[in-house]
Amino acid sequence: MALPQPGDVGAARVDLGRARLALADAAKRADDLIASLPQPSGRSAQQRVSAAAAHDAVRAVRGHFLDVHAEAVYDELTGYRGHYLRLPELVESAAITFPGLVPTADQMAAERACLQAGKEGREIDQGIFLRGILRSPLSGAHLISAMLRPTPRALRLLPEFRRTGVADLGSVRMERRDGAARLTMCRDDCLNAEDTQQVEDMETAVDLALLDPDVRVGLLRGGEMSHPRYHGKRVFSAGINLKALHGGAISLVDFLLRRELGYIHKLVRGILLDEDGQRWQFPTVAKPWVAAVDAFAIGGGMQLLLVFDHVLAAADAYFSLPAAQEGIVPGAANFRLTRCLGPRLSRQVILEGRRIWASEPAARLLVDEVIEPAELPEAIERSLDRLQSPAVVANRRMLNLAEESLDEFRRYMAEFATQQALRLYGEDVIGKVSRFS
Repeated sequence: MALPQPGDVGAARVDLGRARLALADAAKRADDLIASLPQPSGRSAQQRVSAAAAHDAVRAVRGHFLDVHAEAVYDELTGYRGHYLRLPELVESAAITFPGLVPTADQMAAERACLQAGKEGREIDQGIFLRGILRSPLSGAHLISAMLRPTPRALRLLPEFRRTGVADLGSVRMERRDGAARLTMCRDDCLNAEDTQQVEDMETAVDLALLDPDVRVGLLRGGEMSHPRYHGKRVFSAGINLKALHGGAISLVDFLLRRELGYIHKLVRGILLDEDGQRWQFPTVAKPWVAAVDAFAIGGGMQLLLVFDHVLAAADAYFSLPAAQEGIVPGAANFRLTRCLGPRLSRQVILEGRRIWASEPAARLLVDEVIEPAELPEAIERSLDRLQSPAVVANRRMLNLAEESLDEFRRYMAEFATQQALRLYGEDVIGKVSRFS
């Protein structure tokens, strides 16, 4: 059974019609070889080498295909950028329209049924595809715009939220009071360790806050925990849910990329509402955001703080980004952290796992106020009041434009799509999360 050959790479560089046929043929040969082998967990050392060689060969073909044809592929999938497709819709459409470019729905269903250690690693192929799309200034910018649009769930819930001012989304509760949307992360059983459901709920909550004209500022805080170690105490976030990662439930598209391009990016730039070109002043609706940290902000929790306009922390709280120790990339923290901490301290935090306590002088580079825990509620209200000034929205927009270029963010996310996908299947990552079995 022949693997894809070097000539297949050259075939990927011809006109789109012939290139897509060559890609489909190369992918079928690779898939046929892989299908002839046992499942990943049952392969011998030599069979693992054969599977890796098949994946590497066809991934080279995919990469070269996208180097030449990414914009044409995206235009075909979106009607020359006339339709906005979110990440799951885009990869599903690509699987149908360009056979062999990304995994099929059946292949991904089989992956989702496995523990992380038992997967084939087909999300790496999705990462290659999305890297190709995001690398293009045209298709990448359009995809980012698609991810800034409000979700259907938020649009469905908006009338009720506007009427009542409350929404219980599951892992996030929110209340509108005194012009502020108060979001509380309430995964009390796991210290607000983030999984796919919490990403869904957070994006819905952020959308609701941005869509509601009676909301002028947003607040994010952790709720009280039922976890034995922190029972009855507020906790901000323990980062990614490593138990879910071990179980194969942390996906590249629905969690890792949606999180960065979805609700976190909406905290920075707002939601895109300009469907007919009538919003001549600015196509997005953006609002200021406050974060209040109780106990700790670990991993993804610390990542979140980098996009907030004002951060308060209890005096006994701490912050850390242990992603390198866990084996993965800490989202867009590598892109944003040096802006706060500078290059030396950022490397200590990301590469060496340094923990920063709120009581340290270094913490003032990350947070705006360090408050005694009993005084935190009053400090939060003062901050919310300050950020409701009418000029805040325009000024934060200009600050964000100066600090975070959309084009630089796009290029970072292009590389992140592949690097994070590869890390998900690193042997070190699989070994470390296996302790959650």
